[in-house]
Amino acid sequence: MPRSFFTTTLAQASLCLGAVLTMPTAFAADRVFFESPTDGATVTSPVKVKFGLEGMKIAPLGDMTAKTGHHHLIINGAVIKSGDTVPADEKHLHFGKGQTETEVNLPPGKYTLTLQFGNGAHQSYGADMSKTITVTVAAAK
Repeated sequence: MPRSFFTTTLAQASLCLGAVLTMPTAFAADRVFFESPTDGATVTSPVKVKFGLEGMKIAPLGDMTAKTGHHHLIINGAVIKSGDTVPADEKHLHFGKGQTETEVNLPPGKYTLTLQFGNGAHQSYGADMSKTITVTVAAAK
C-alpha cells in the first residue's frame, strides 16, 4: 500500500483517539457533600445536617463491600488520612447504621464541619471522600 495511506490513517486515528480521550464521561465521580447546611450559612442549634453521596453506596458498620461505607461528621477537626480509622469521640460522630442526616447541638460560634466517608471498619476513604464547610451558630433569641 502507498505510504500516504498509512500516514493518513494514523493521523485520522490520532484525531479520533484524541476526541475519545477528551470526551466527558457519563459517570459522576465518587464524592460526599452537604445537602444542608450550605457553606458559610448562619444556623441555629440544633444544627440540622443532611449528608449527600454520589458514586458510592451507603452500607452499615461491618459491611466491607467494595465502594460502600457510612458517614462520619467531624466538628472542628481535620480530614482523616486514607486508611486511618476515624476516632470515636465528641468531635468525630459516627453514622454506622447508614444514617444520612442528623441534628447536632452546638453552642453559638463559628465551626468547621467535615463530612468524611469511611468503610465498614470506620477506615477513612481520605480527602477525596470528604467535604468541609464553615457554619456560624447564632445565639438563641
